Amino acid sequence: MLKSIDPLLNADVLYALQAMGHGDRLVICDTNFPADSIARRTVLGRLLRIDNVTAARAVRAVLSLLPLDTFVDNAAIRMELVGNPHEVPTVQKEVQAEIDRAECRAFPMVGVERHAFYDRASTAYCVIATGERRFYGCFLFTKGVVPPVDEEAA
Repeated sequence: MLKSIDPLLNADVLYALQAMGHGDRLVICDTNFPADSIARRTVLGRLLRIDNVTAARAVRAVLSLLPLDTFVDNAAIRMELVGNPHEVPTVQKEVQAEIDRAECRAFPMVGVERHAFYDRASTAYCVIATGERRFYGCFLFTKGVVPPVDEEAA
């Protein structure tokens, strides 16, 4: 255990979050997502896991360390429902609440069609599979920047 780091963040996930640069994307997905096959095509090239938790709980852990990119309009992406792209299921509402909490403001997700989501996911830095069993618990996040510490205030 480490002080002030969410215990869900294992060594592999911590390594990936630290290694990512500004503009790199990561996937947090549910149990139905083709996580392993897509993860093999990512920059990291292997699947990461945060097992036995919901997508929202995994997102809370990741966003406790990962800043979202404020320079783009689509730093938080959700997979759209097939046949009903404007519907936002409960799992996505829960994740939206975690995003807003982490960013201390409304930070709306952008919907992306399922196959386009798969294409974007395969070019991400990494994929983190969760224990989320509800459908459409799949998200893409773009890493932002951590501003420098104001040395005069320190």
